[in-house]
Amino acid sequence: MSNFTPSRISDLLRRHGVRPSRRLGQHFLVDANLVGKIVKTAGIGPGRRVLEVGAGVGNLTAALADTGARVVCYEIDRRLGPVLAETLAGHAGSVETRMEDALAVDWNTALDGEDWTMVSNLPYGVGTSLLLEMVQNVSSIARFVVMLQREVAARIVASPSGRDFGLPSVIAGLHTSARRAFDVPPQVFFPRPEVFSSVVVLDRIRPHPDTAVAISLAAGAFRKRRKMLRRSLESVLPSPEQILAAADICPEERPESLRPADFLRLAGVAGGWESSG
Repeated sequence: MSNFTPSRISDLLRRHGVRPSRRLGQHFLVDANLVGKIVKTAGIGPGRRVLEVGAGVGNLTAALADTGARVVCYEIDRRLGPVLAETLAGHAGSVETRMEDALAVDWNTALDGEDWTMVSNLPYGVGTSLLLEMVQNVSSIARFVVMLQREVAARIVASPSGRDFGLPSVIAGLHTSARRAFDVPPQVFFPRPEVFSSVVVLDRIRPHPDTAVAISLAAGAFRKRRKMLRRSLESVLPSPEQILAAADICPEERPESLRPADFLRLAGVAGGWESSG
């Protein structure tokens, strides 16, 4: 099934007795041009290994496989098994479908080798937590090209001092080079959501040895983001005001004013402070 028009996708779901699940946050892409734009943005080709989470009806899956890539796709909704079997019938040699909950997968076991590209239309409910978990812990994925709710995407790619800058921005900034590729209107989905979406691209960078500590400090700071750093870091640093000063960070700043690199510098000073203590 190569012609994934809205009417054919609607008919496909009807024939298999599938209605989109609000609980699972299902909004299926029904615009072939947008699917092609996502594939082009991903920059994949023959021989590349691609992970897709949330295969849905398989139209993005098929387009990814058409590039010559090897695709491993996950789908939690077992009702869609027969749908995917039909839509991916011509790609048996290049697509492996796994009907599993992506939140329960041990990705470092499930993905063999390195240099994977993740290309996914992520469900709104779990997309953020899943993406940030994989960015931090699944080093075999070198590039992420994912669709998220637009407000969530803004937090992933936000710059310091903006209202959207927070812990997701720090995590993305310390593990990847992140950018928003383009926005996606509601009308290209079935059913139509009430919000816009955005496609973001995150290319992995080599993490600094202090990255995990920096993220822990950022998490502590953003739990009390309205407070000055000397107050918001009291629960995670023994002498926050002195350590901040030693890191050349004003203790009266608020968390959103720090760059990811500032949290790294703070982590280094905090580690030395604990060692000397």
